Amino acid sequence: MDDRVRTAVFEKIDEAVSKVDEISEIVQSLGHIPFESINDFALGLAIGRVYNSFHYQTRRALKRNATEEEFAEFLNILAIRAGEMRKAIKQQ
Repeated sequence: MDDRVRTAVFEKIDEAVSKVDEISEIVQSLGHIPFESINDFALGLAIGRVYNSFHYQTRRALKRNATEEEFAEFLNILAIRAGEMRKAIKQQ
């Protein structure tokens, strides 16, 4: 994965951990929708934000879609750091 994209992904994960209150606000604003697990929904939002950053930065910096290898690296990074995001969400 290109270093610019990797940096953006790590920054977005760090932001998801440090600004979990934003995710909580989104969850609260959608409180009228029944969820089986609020924490899982919040984690989904956080992961979606990280994926959006990966996709956007690949398109912007590299002017193309991610390759299968780049996407696989993204998934690996996500797998390693998802627990950290989940922990931050549960502490909110």
